Parts: sequence; C-alpha cells; structure tokens
Amino acid sequence: MRWSQMFIPTLREAPADAEVPSHILLLRGGYIRQLAAGIYSYLPLGQRVMNKITQIIREELDRMGAQEFYLPALHPAEIWQESGRWEAMGQNMFRLKDRASRDMCLGMTHEEVFTAIARSEIRSYRDLPQTWYQIQTKFRDEPRPKSGLLRVRQFTMKDSYSFDIDWDGLDVSYRKHYELYCRIYDRCGLKYLVVEADSGMMGGRQSHEFMVVTDAGEDQIGHCECGYAANLEKATSRLAPITDERGPEKPELVSTPGQKTIEEVSQFLKIHAWQQIKTLVYVAAQGPVLVLVRGDHQLNETKLQSALGSEVRPAHPVEIEAALGASAGSLGPVGVSKLRILSDPALQGRSSLTCGANRDDYHLSGVTPGRDYQAEYFDLRLIQAGEPCVQCGKPLSISKALEVGHIFKLGTKYSESLGANVLTSEGKPVPIVMGSYGIGLERILAAAIEGSHDADGICWPLSIAPFRCVISVLSGKEDSLVKAAERVYEDLQARGIDVLFDDRDERPGVKFKDADLIGIPYRINFGSKKFKEGKVEWVERASRKSEDIPLDQVIAKANEVLQN
Repeated sequence: MRWSQMFIPTLREAPADAEVPSHILLLRGGYIRQLAAGIYSYLPLGQRVMNKITQIIREELDRMGAQEFYLPALHPAEIWQESGRWEAMGQNMFRLKDRASRDMCLGMTHEEVFTAIARSEIRSYRDLPQTWYQIQTKFRDEPRPKSGLLRVRQFTMKDSYSFDIDWDGLDVSYRKHYELYCRIYDRCGLKYLVVEADSGMMGGRQSHEFMVVTDAGEDQIGHCECGYAANLEKATSRLAPITDERGPEKPELVSTPGQKTIEEVSQFLKIHAWQQIKTLVYVAAQGPVLVLVRGDHQLNETKLQSALGSEVRPAHPVEIEAALGASAGSLGPVGVSKLRILSDPALQGRSSLTCGANRDDYHLSGVTPGRDYQAEYFDLRLIQAGEPCVQCGKPLSISKALEVGHIFKLGTKYSESLGANVLTSEGKPVPIVMGSYGIGLERILAAAIEGSHDADGICWPLSIAPFRCVISVLSGKEDSLVKAAERVYEDLQARGIDVLFDDRDERPGVKFKDADLIGIPYRINFGSKKFKEGKVEWVERASRKSEDIPLDQVIAKANEVLQN
C-alpha cells in the first residue's frame, strides 16, 4: 500500500480525555475514532491489526481441531431465562423489545446459545468430544466506559466451548486450551502471566486468566518469582503463626465509649490490631450473614461471594441494627445464633481476642473462637504485598494487570439448566460437561501497545503490526532512487510481505515521525547520499538500531527478518 493513497489521519495531540498510552497512541496514529462513549470505529490501520490478531487465533484453533461457528448477536430472552442469567446480568446487558413486544437482548457471551445447539444436536457419547468457537461482536452496557479499547460497550471476542462426556474429558480439553492460549499470546508478542482466577458470573470449578502487567490494567494480581500468580480476587499467601496469651475462662465485657474502628480500639485498649476480630454484616441472596476477619486484614468481597454462591452487599445501618441490636463498630459473633457466621481461617485456633459486644460502646475481651462462638471457615481475606508466597515463602508482589483472556471449567452449570444431556455407553442420560474459553481481541491490541511503546509512538510486535516495514523515499527528485525504491516495494509485495511505501512529498523528518508514531517495526530509508554509495538504511523501530545495507542485499535481509 502507498502512503499517499491510504487513509492514515494522524494527530499531533490526542483528545484530553485519552489517558492511557494505548488510547492516546491509537487516536494519534489514526487507528481508531470514537463514535460515542465506549463505541469505536476501526480505521484501516486498526482493522489491519485486528485482522492479524484474528488470523493468529483462527489458525491456532483450526490447528487444534476446533470448528468455527457464527452465532446471532441478537438473542431472545427465553434462552437466558433458562440458564438463570437474565436477571443475574443486571444492567450490564443491553435489552430491547421487538415489534411484537418480545424481550430480546444483545449477546454479552454465548454459553446459552452454544448449549442450546448442543442440546438439540448431540445425542450420544459417540458425538463427543466437540470443540466449537466463533469470533463475534459482543455487547456490554458498561456504566463507565474509559481507557479507549480497554473498557468499551461493543467489542470483539473469540469464545470457544468444549463439550465432553465427563470431567476427565474436560480436564483434557481445558489443558489443550491452556496451551493454545499460550501459543496465541506468544505469537502476538505479549509478555503475559497465567493466574488463578475467580469464575464470577460464569460459574464452574476452576478458571485461569491470562494477564499482561501494565499500569493501565484494572485488575490486580499477586505474583512471585517462583511462578505463583493469582488474581487478587483469588490470591492466597502464608501467614506467620501467632502465639496468643492465655486468656480468661470466658469473655469479659469492656467499656469502649466512642471507640468504633479497629485502630481506635487498639489505641484505647493498648492491644494490636491482629488481636481483634473485625466483624462485618453482609446481605446475600439468603439474607444477612456475619463475616469475620482478623483485625489487621481486609475482606475480599469476591471470595465471600464465592463462598456463599451469590452476590453480596454490605448491610445498611438499619439492617445491622435489626440483626444485632448494635451499630457498626460494636459488633461481634459471641451470642449470635440467628445469622450464618463465616470466618477467615486466620482466626481459627486463636484465643484471647477482642471483638464488639453487640452493644454500643462495649467490646468483649478474652474471646476464643470455637469456644465462644462457632463459624464456618473460608478463605476470605485480601492478601497484601510482601506477605509470604503460598508456594515458596518469598515475598509476594502486587501489580496492576490487564486481562487478555479467561478460561473456565464450566462443568454442568449450563447443560443442566438447559437440559443438554447425552447417553453414555451404558445408555444412561448425563449432562454434557462443558468448558468456556474467551479472548478479547481489542485487549490484545491494546496490551501490545501498553507493553511496547515509547515517547514517539507504538512499537508493534512484528506478527500483528499493520505493516511489517515501511519504505521511506527521502528525496523524490532523483528518478533512479525512486525507481529503485519502487522495485524493492514491488518485490516485497510479490513475496507476501506487508509493506507500506511512503511516497508522500514530505520532509524526511515528517516521514520519520509518522513512521515512529504508527509503529511499523522496520523502516528502509532510501536517501540520496547512501544511494550513491549503492546502499540503503535499515532501521529497527523498537531498538532504534540502524545499519547500512547494500541495495542488492535488501531483499535477502527482508526475507530473513520479515518472513520470520
């Protein structure tokens, strides 16, 4: 493609609301333009990158034996109501009515639709396993679209689904997808971590996220040099053992006028935060529950939701008063019999602790879990940086990260709710065991920029760059120089190499700045001085390294570097 004929509307400055590097550079480089909040048009350069990413994903899935579908983006409400997610999706789902007043929605994901096909068409264990996929537009009514392509309302997603007769089969399918994702991200040039993750609204027994560490990320992960990595929603750590002093035979009432917070009680009673029980009241689907964590720890709400199997919210003051007879800051588990009590294991086996007395301005000291109250134990706490790694004991790091893919062991969640059963070899009907595997294509595009850019622009990985090299003619006055550049351009095109020919009547500095901005990995400069010596300049965008190459060796160099 000739630059003079291509639509590349570069900008000197990005709009003021563009904050993260990928958003700024995609706008300045002429890759995207915003139509509305969270809705973007892909201009020719942006579409070329999306096509490259799509091609890599499709090649790897086809090589694995997956079969491509293309499913509707418009869904009837009934299919989501069958799975129970019509209400669970809440306001994140775009909903509408057709002219017959039937409820419809725009698909956020396609578990229900794929399961409905399997329900209708797969009858026997002989039809399994199956792996189906599609690359499709998805919709999410994001309440706060921001950061360019990182939080949008319309996006492109690869979602694939495995169908097996049993859990052993799912384990095999899951491992294949795990390895498939690594190949895809390796080919896309991303530096990524695979982290343990919470399954959230998708459900299932196990899931992993593929994360790129970047300050533009909206997730946080705990990770260690030994290889352990987990989303903060799932991460755990070791805790140093605590030896408590022997306390009284039963809890003792202590006056604590006006002392509400852990810090205030610590100072008033001259005790450490880790000697206290932090008591919280949350409301789940089944009603209010009491939640306990160590005084110096923070509750991880996602872990609480996983433990309860439902969405939760903090109780309102009036709900707390009604449940326990006291206000927040004076709450505790002792004497509570009507509420389910969930506790983090950091309190298990402890003694002589302090907590609220369920009486305003009073606390109880000398509280021993198991003796003075009974609780169910779940991992509920949010880990902190520097805590020992659960695998090796070294200090954990916490970093912001961007999710580029997520894989789930769904199990029978959807096959049971939608009635997708098959007959075993014994003729017994059983629900199909499923896996779900998603990749956000825009996330790969943005993550590549977040991980590789500089003050001058984008530094694309070779595999997904819109063009692999740009030929820049630095002087259009010499006919022989222009013709030589044309021959190289045509030869590279004939060899299937994506090449952009900058034939514009612009100063060399303008061409260099534009090429750096849009991030083409390699540049071949045809300048008068070097051309008279029978040479051209070969420049690598990311490293800025340059070398002079004899003109008759340019094609060989391009084959060596650009065909990799």
